Amino acid sequence: MTGQTSSPQNQGTERAFSPRRIVVAGGGPAAHRFADAMHSRGLDGWHLTVLTEEAHLPYDRVALSRALTDSGADLTLGSASMWDHEALTLQTGERVTGVDTAGKNVTTAAGTVYPYDELVVATGSDAARLPIPGSELTHVYRTLEDVRAINKAIAELTAKLGRRVNAVTIGGGLLGLESAAGTEQLGANPIVINGSPWLMNTQLDEGAGQALGRLIEAKGFTVHGGVFPSEVISDERGQVTGVLMADGRTIDADLVIVAIGVKPRDELFRAANGPETEGTAPQFQLGPRGGVVISDDCSTEVPGIWAIGEVANFGGMCLGLVAPANTMAEIVADRLHGGVATFPGFDTATKLKLSGVDVASFGDAFARTEHALEIVYADPARGVYQKIVTTDDAKTLLGGIFVGDATPYTSLRPMLGRELAAEPGAYLTAAGGGEAPDTELPDDAILCSCNNVAAGSIRDAINGCGACGGNAPVRELGELKGCTRAGTSCGSCVPMLKKLLETELTKSGVAVSKALCEHIGLSRQELFETIRVLELTSFEEVMAKYGTGAGCDICKPTIANILASQNSAYVLDAGRGTLQDTNDRALANMQKDGTYSVVPRIAGGEITPKKLGVIAAVAEKYKLYTKITGGQRIDMFGARLEQLPEIWKELVDAGFESGQAYGKSLRTVKSCVGSTWCRFGVQDSVAMAIQLELRYRGLRSPHKLKMGVSGCARECAEARGKDVGVIATADGWNLYVGGNGGATPAHAQLLAKDLDDETLLRYIDRYFMYYIRTADRLQRTARWQEELDGGIKHVEDVVVHDTLGIAGELEAAMARHVDTYVDEWADTLKDPERLRRFRSFVNAPDQKDDSISFVPDERGQMRPATAEEKGKVLIGASIPVRARDENEV
Repeated sequence: MTGQTSSPQNQGTERAFSPRRIVVAGGGPAAHRFADAMHSRGLDGWHLTVLTEEAHLPYDRVALSRALTDSGADLTLGSASMWDHEALTLQTGERVTGVDTAGKNVTTAAGTVYPYDELVVATGSDAARLPIPGSELTHVYRTLEDVRAINKAIAELTAKLGRRVNAVTIGGGLLGLESAAGTEQLGANPIVINGSPWLMNTQLDEGAGQALGRLIEAKGFTVHGGVFPSEVISDERGQVTGVLMADGRTIDADLVIVAIGVKPRDELFRAANGPETEGTAPQFQLGPRGGVVISDDCSTEVPGIWAIGEVANFGGMCLGLVAPANTMAEIVADRLHGGVATFPGFDTATKLKLSGVDVASFGDAFARTEHALEIVYADPARGVYQKIVTTDDAKTLLGGIFVGDATPYTSLRPMLGRELAAEPGAYLTAAGGGEAPDTELPDDAILCSCNNVAAGSIRDAINGCGACGGNAPVRELGELKGCTRAGTSCGSCVPMLKKLLETELTKSGVAVSKALCEHIGLSRQELFETIRVLELTSFEEVMAKYGTGAGCDICKPTIANILASQNSAYVLDAGRGTLQDTNDRALANMQKDGTYSVVPRIAGGEITPKKLGVIAAVAEKYKLYTKITGGQRIDMFGARLEQLPEIWKELVDAGFESGQAYGKSLRTVKSCVGSTWCRFGVQDSVAMAIQLELRYRGLRSPHKLKMGVSGCARECAEARGKDVGVIATADGWNLYVGGNGGATPAHAQLLAKDLDDETLLRYIDRYFMYYIRTADRLQRTARWQEELDGGIKHVEDVVVHDTLGIAGELEAAMARHVDTYVDEWADTLKDPERLRRFRSFVNAPDQKDDSISFVPDERGQMRPATAEEKGKVLIGASIPVRARDENEV
């Protein structure tokens, strides 16, 4: 059976003049994936209209937890530019309310009628509600509006009550635990009520569920299992006060979230099956528990109508998982382009991290297959549970469950239904047997289940077999992800993807080099350790032992950076000045017109009126453009090279020091006003920010570093967007690491919570020094953490638990930095020889560069003159400095 009304190949000349109309009802991830699949296959002869009731572009529901903790998070799927295609129309705020199968059109709540030739229904599901008294006072966890409402409610209740909010989540499944983890990050007390005796009972067996419960209880969660709620209690003002349980207990609550599952939004099909259409129009088949029944080509009983995602019932099931929804979307796109793809069934594999706890489940996790064997390792004390399910001969993999340590999941998941390369016990890594055995994936093994990408397709891309529409081989991980889509959804397959890339390159005779550059055969990490252990102090020493030639713009500044991170000697002395990038050589950021910016340090953003006056006087005297930066300090632009010492002398004399905006080092520690003034603050964030900035100032690293300190869960300092973020709690500080802005932004991840001041500093010392030692050249902390084997768990092991036994060493290295720090500009001003660098012309030290000129801007300041304004003279054309390095800021 197929719902396809006609094949695009059979439309003849009619198609060229009258595009066939596809209407998509719904605008969630499944709808977006279908539109993307049609777009990538070509829309010649088609016009596709997507009708979504939400006000947003299609967004990633899997990442809703990000929006819960950051109300401004952008979860938009793909590139918004896709919707600019002339054959693609996205209508937001348009909810489809009716389908006329005979007339082949849909009607929206606004009364608009959209005719179609093919209709794809992707209406998804709704959050299930509790049929108990007081349920109208609860929140649900389903849409952006839902999670933003929860975020707002927790913030308002925290301010109103003056204490931590008791946030109760009813439901101990995937969504419930994700919701509870989000409330915990917002500073609430996370409380989970679960009807089953153990958590995630749909994915985990009792042993795994109990292990998960112990782990998250150890992280401050309260779990009530094996009992159901009977009423949500409130006071006379309608404020929630508790949840009455079926056993008579009352659990204190200030806010209640219901996350007990979802129900398919199949009302369009039910309405179309109404009595008025009986006998006059084809009827849809609905599942006993909802959803419209589809065949293996994703068509419904009615020709021309397809269903994908959570509303589609296949094999008696509707599932809210991204992988099958993506597969269905691709199948319908393939069918409409004349293909024969079929839906293989639901992949119920699940992998997630809840408050730092790894959980994974896949295949026949409950060993329901006849004669199945269960090979289990359980360590209740550590909260670790690993299980592999195989056939009775212990050879073929049927499924598995992992809690606390899900390391084997990545390599095992693609081997589902296949013979294992080793005996099953070898994959239980928590038992102390080392890493899981290497697995050679067959070409038809699905490596990325979210996007249904087989290992063979990835090999084709790597080996240049036309997988990306061309024959050029793929050599980089980022390019491979973009080409195949593998690793672009949940990301759990990225380690396996990277491993496959390196394996294939090695097989092809392509060396997977980690060399820093053509002159240095060592990686940055190896080079750092070599310089540290041998106590090398100069570029010449390093090159004599481990390099060739005279070096280049890659190895020179890298070696200079490593030498600077080993000791606090003046960065431009002993020949190191010639190694530095332009900005480091001038101790200032070079601008587009050849002038420089001056950025004094303003620790924590706190500054006295007197010091503000100094900055104002300097800016007035030297006619500098002034701008308050995103890091809470003041940037002054337009200084000529020879003016820098004069400007800095006035600033240093007034008590300022270099803000190091030019270096691969700590930039700023942003802070909110904190408990000193703010009525919502629970800790003194300004004092902590100043302490951190003064401690880590001048710290040279592989890339720039930024920090933030927020005085409460409202997060005004945007700490989770920083390399290290500190957020105050009623019991201390929560420490987040690995956040970055830029082209590929990342939220920092929770490393430790409720820390006292001393422990907080100790952990940050260890984190920064471990990063400086092991990261690649110009690698941000977010990318470094992603590429570490084990990710944030590995960072936690090293920084918090000291599993490598180097904590004391890392702390001692940081202590040396703190003890020997000297301000670079203060040092520069003391030495006439150092000041000789700051001349526009080496052979005419007293001559000014007259090619630099400025004009007033429309806001009362000055700006660089354009070429036309300067009589066609290029800006800074006569300044004898080298071009700005592409990696400089």
